[in-house]
Amino acid sequence: MAGHSKWANIKHRKGAQDAKRGKIFQKLSKEISVAATRGADINSNPALRLAVSKARSASMPKSNIEKAIAKGSGSGKDAVQYTELTYSGTVSKGVQILVVCLTDNLNRLTANIGSMFRRANGALGKQNSVPYVFERKGLIEIDSSLITEDDITMIALDAGASDIVVEDKYYSITCEPEDFVEVLDKIRSATNFEEFLSAEISYIANSTVEMDDEEAQKVLDFIERLESDDDVQNVYHNLG
Repeated sequence: MAGHSKWANIKHRKGAQDAKRGKIFQKLSKEISVAATRGADINSNPALRLAVSKARSASMPKSNIEKAIAKGSGSGKDAVQYTELTYSGTVSKGVQILVVCLTDNLNRLTANIGSMFRRANGALGKQNSVPYVFERKGLIEIDSSLITEDDITMIALDAGASDIVVEDKYYSITCEPEDFVEVLDKIRSATNFEEFLSAEISYIANSTVEMDDEEAQKVLDFIERLESDDDVQNVYHNLG
């Protein structure tokens, strides 16, 4: 896969060990609520179906999903409107950072993102623009101890995936964004897996920036600070 990053893999394993489920569910709830503003019927709302599929893959409780749908569709007592924004910027050695956010307070978000980039000696780019180094793809990651390489390769390709990469402890499957829900459903049906390490529309780097371990760790620390912000949904980078 283009843009393969050893740091993404290290961070992936660390995240699997350290992730706090409540924080994950909070971010997933926001995605569901935003999608539900277009309608609460999962069958007629592709965006909601995608958000719910992602939540199911993370073993989010059904009650949480239902509350998030009610919140976004306006039928819940805590109905709220979120705005989706992306911020792009560069940090050490020209590493590209893409920050995807959902917020109910634009002033707070803008101040927080700007402050974090300044403290990292980074530079913010144009709001809501995606740097050319990132390509939007459907991404599904599966624990490699659960299924053989031959089996998952056959299942993924039959499901319509465009690529599968064998990593250290997991398989990374990619597809076109418009095919993601169908590919995920077919893989889920063929494997009987309900939970995946990752299942989302992602931004994958097609080129990377190499640096030594000490410099790379500073970038990863910055990414973790971004991810800790309640308004930040996902952070993507091209650290090699």
